[in-house]
Amino acid sequence: MARDDLAQVDGVIMDVLAGGNFTVKLPSGQTISAKLSGRMRKFHIRVILGDRVTVGVSPYDPTHGLILHRHKGGAAPTEG
Repeated sequence: MARDDLAQVDGVIMDVLAGGNFTVKLPSGQTISAKLSGRMRKFHIRVILGDRVTVGVSPYDPTHGLILHRHKGGAAPTEG
């Protein structure tokens, strides 16, 4: 599936896992697992805990995603 076919959703990195995998919390409250896209790996773009990101989610499996973009402006505001 091409990157253009993915539904793009903004989220916040909640957990950093091994191998470029992350847990992302969406505004709807759902958490999904996502991995870095190849372009982000190629250009060594760092993603850390609390960053706001855009995730491409497949309509066939909405529990997994692909991190397409890291937003500038620091970390997202903390809840609570």
